[in-house]
Amino acid sequence: MTYIGLISDTHGTFGDEFRKFFDPVDQVWHAGDFGGGLTTAQEIAAFKPLVGVYGNCDDRALRFDYPEYKCFECEQTTVLMMHIGGSPGHYYPEAKRLIEIIRPDIFVCGHSHILRVEYDRHYSMMYLNPGAAGLQGWQQYRTALRFRISGRDISDMEVLKLPR
Repeated sequence: MTYIGLISDTHGTFGDEFRKFFDPVDQVWHAGDFGGGLTTAQEIAAFKPLVGVYGNCDDRALRFDYPEYKCFECEQTTVLMMHIGGSPGHYYPEAKRLIEIIRPDIFVCGHSHILRVEYDRHYSMMYLNPGAAGLQGWQQYRTALRFRISGRDISDMEVLKLPR
């Protein structure tokens, strides 16, 4: 069993509230827009093992260390992560192309600043967008997710919701 913390759109902010929420997790997944150059990514990576992708607001230095999209296995689950992905029924063209090729069990994206967890029946996959953890943007709340993956099962989904 692997305990995951999922975050996106930190835009240079990774505060104590998120550290406390992620303290029990085994690894943190970041769906892009770290902000702050490599500093924010390095701060998170020093805290917990980090899997991430770059976002549209991330600079060149960060893009050397983090790819545009990432496909990986966690337990027996295939994960596809990218920053700009859209949402079920409205995927961006590149996201849709990759989903159709890879057929992930979990699709993770950010960018919208809208927390959304949904099972996409069309692609038989879990859609996860943790919303935005940073202060930049129009969101009313700062959010993050944590959950467990055991084999092919996802369980114990929890949301951190903080006022902006």
